[in-house]
Amino acid sequence: MMTNQTETGSNKPTHTVYILKLQADTEQADWIRVGAAWEHGDKDGLNLSLNILGQKIPVVVRKNKPKAN
Repeated sequence: MMTNQTETGSNKPTHTVYILKLQADTEQADWIRVGAAWEHGDKDGLNLSLNILGQKIPVVVRKNKPKAN
């Protein structure tokens, strides 16, 4: 189960997650906060906690590693 903590035990998010809503009449976008992220202790990924339409959605993001030939 994903937790909202880094391997160091910190509960405070290291990143904020936004979606961009483009305005139809301009080239500007509204930044809408949809969650928070915690960097993994190995610095190779993030745990995200998204709040979309009232649902909390956990997501894990990891760096791609090169494939061995």
